[in-house]
Amino acid sequence: MPFIETGLPGLLVFEPMVFEDSRGFFYEAYNQKTFGSAGIENQFVQDNQSRSSYGVIRGLHYQTPPYAQAKLVRALAGTILDVVVDIRKGSPAFGKVFAIELSAANKKQLYIPAGFAHGFSVLSETAEVLYKCDEFYNKASEQGILYSDPALQIDWKIPADKAIISDKDQVLPVFANCINPFEFKG
Repeated sequence: MPFIETGLPGLLVFEPMVFEDSRGFFYEAYNQKTFGSAGIENQFVQDNQSRSSYGVIRGLHYQTPPYAQAKLVRALAGTILDVVVDIRKGSPAFGKVFAIELSAANKKQLYIPAGFAHGFSVLSETAEVLYKCDEFYNKASEQGILYSDPALQIDWKIPADKAIISDKDQVLPVFANCINPFEFKG
């Protein structure tokens, strides 16, 4: 099975089977049957793509119900540190952080169920990130957690003097004060 459990319920790393030869490579980045066999039945409705330079930190973001989003994240170019926080009340991993390097070279993807705050930092000169969402963007339901919340102790692998953070992301609440309607449904 190309899915690896992370220790946080529902959060999975997808490692596709890559076929390489002298011409290059081929792999299925998404196959509904493959994902369905792992219990991932989401119908993805929107693809988002971003390009960022070294030091950019985006997040931690999420949308509240009924617009909560599950995501499937990958790096098309460069390398990112993808970071999630389980914000589902009652989850055995509530408040826990998971981080993984996603890159064009390793071709790994992270499946993030609804109920996780998500962000990433750019570790390479530039990076292009593509993520599928199973719900449309809804500005009114947009929420977040401060990327530098000391309680979460996230190492973004970016020196503080090189970090590039949007004004919006610098004023998000800490985890203890975030708007959080999510409940773990084990």
